[in-house]
Amino acid sequence: MKSPNKRDLISVIEKSAEELHEKIDMHRYLMTTILDQRVGDGSIKQISLTSYSPDEGRLKEAIQEAIEVLEESRKAFKSKRLETLRKRLTQVLIESK
Repeated sequence: MKSPNKRDLISVIEKSAEELHEKIDMHRYLMTTILDQRVGDGSIKQISLTSYSPDEGRLKEAIQEAIEVLEESRKAFKSKRLETLRKRLTQVLIESK
């Protein structure tokens, strides 16, 4: 599999920027709610937060690193299984963003 093309990279960047905007909007909403209404613990529990966890970012970084290592070693190890794994990891990473 060839490396991601320009269109794929732009798509990933746009998706990432969109997610950042959503998180910023959620942060702004939370801060405004807290400052304006001085909500109590009960009200805060009702606010839905995103399901993103810090571990998710670490996992994505690890997958990206694995893809890079597989890409660098593909000429040394002409393995169909490693190629398939690299393609699968790349696709999963693109879809998760």
